[in-house]
Amino acid sequence: MIHRAIDGDASAADDLLRALYPDLRRLARARLSGHQRDVLIDTTALVHECYLRMSAASQLKLADRQHFLRYASRAMRSVIVDLARERQTERRGGGDEHVPLDTTLADRLGHPEEEILDVHAALTELAAAEPRLAQVVELRYFGGMSEADIAAALGVTERTVRRDWQKARLMLAAVLRA
Repeated sequence: MIHRAIDGDASAADDLLRALYPDLRRLARARLSGHQRDVLIDTTALVHECYLRMSAASQLKLADRQHFLRYASRAMRSVIVDLARERQTERRGGGDEHVPLDTTLADRLGHPEEEILDVHAALTELAAAEPRLAQVVELRYFGGMSEADIAAALGVTERTVRRDWQKARLMLAAVLRA
């Protein structure tokens, strides 16, 4: 079905979306859990935006379901990071003239957009040094995949995934503290 959809069969693409829609919703729900409702985007909107980005990638060659889910995790990360950047720009006034306020309350409040962008930057830095560790983080954090699913997707053992996850967490923590 994936190969027929890639070759331009519209009915296969529709069937593929129907078949994988629950998986996409699971990924989106896993990624958005723990965040306040309506902070950035809801589950349905994230799934639909992810699908639109994936369908726009005409050169995309998916081998199987696991490859699709890996790519979907990356697309969801991209959507979330883009929204966080957009919100941060809006919060800073976009192109409006900046008027300084004499208050420290705003500085003490946390912003989820900043956290997402910090994690994105740290993950980009990790990918440059250790690509597989970054893939493990991306699949687990953005994709909500289990250790067994990640191991199957990357062709490694679950023990390797656990070690990679521990190492990646330590490296990301060091980068985020700096």
